[in-house]
Amino acid sequence: MRLIAHLDMDAFYASVEERDHPELRGRPIVTGADPKAGRGRGVVTTANYAARRYGIRSALPISRAWQLAESARRRGEPATVFLRGDHAHYRAVSARIMAIAAESADAFEQASIDEAYLDLSSRQDWERAAAHLRVLKADICSRESLTCSVGLGPNKLVAKIASDARKPDGLTVVPLDAVQRFLDPLSVRVLPGIGPKTEAALHGRSIRTIADLGRVEASTLTAWFGKWGEDLYRKARGLSDDPVSNEGERKSVGEQETFDEDTIQRTVVEARIRALASAVFERTRADEVAGFRTVTLTVRFADFATTSRSHTAKEPLTTEGELSRTALGLLDPFFDARENPRAKRIRLIGVRVEKLVREPRADAAQPGLPL
Repeated sequence: MRLIAHLDMDAFYASVEERDHPELRGRPIVTGADPKAGRGRGVVTTANYAARRYGIRSALPISRAWQLAESARRRGEPATVFLRGDHAHYRAVSARIMAIAAESADAFEQASIDEAYLDLSSRQDWERAAAHLRVLKADICSRESLTCSVGLGPNKLVAKIASDARKPDGLTVVPLDAVQRFLDPLSVRVLPGIGPKTEAALHGRSIRTIADLGRVEASTLTAWFGKWGEDLYRKARGLSDDPVSNEGERKSVGEQETFDEDTIQRTVVEARIRALASAVFERTRADEVAGFRTVTLTVRFADFATTSRSHTAKEPLTTEGELSRTALGLLDPFFDARENPRAKRIRLIGVRVEKLVREPRADAAQPGLPL
């Protein structure tokens, strides 16, 4: 029997700032790009729960976050604090938290700077594994004064969905025999890979919950979505065989976005590529990536056909500008006969970097580094 946990730090960057700066506690906090009074480029990295009440979320364009914050302020709500953030400090805090989490897991996989999977199968029953996670949450809170939300399930897919069920500071346990009961009432949107456009397409077929999706045959989903339909069929049943693996480091960093409306306007697509490139670059800094040689641009068209183009540089790219220019340079074929002879509208774009060059982990080698 597999017992898999997903640990997700609550609004990590913003929570570290609140912890370290008592004068910020209780105020809406956004970390990410400089908003430049609404003219800034880039995206939100983290928004704390006070800022989320204004509609501000991770990956939202920073200019839009500024507009939402200003609207709230004009309504008499507390003003939002925008911070660029100290990523070296966040990495140091993360390294200590991950060391705590990994101490007694059968296998450990850090998924990002603030997320990790733990294999606890050796506990052999759900209550023993849950008891371990309660102790782990308390230990992290005691030693770092930060909260996390944890999901426990029979695989990584269910554990990740469960960790989001009771935020912040929650613990959600979904035993194997309760998986379908847990998933069925949830919106299809909670399944990884389903964005606004796919959600709307499913709603158009009267599919709103995972239970609705689970009643659709695999062959029908494949007819609608191609090979991805097979993946949706398995996800609707809570099925996943992905192992918790501590072999090696992350091999790529990427972001993608599904447009609210399919588009063929190049200026719109270019603007979102720049925003995604900014978000990817922020993540490479947070993950101690000093550079990258391969940049991949992925486009999914309105008919769900998906194509990628890549460029590999001889020397590592090290700046956000280089990443953005390289990604934009890959766009031309998607607007001409090479990849889009029928001028199909675009529904999704993605930017990914690979062949990563790592920074030295000096902070990770010093677990007692003071705050």
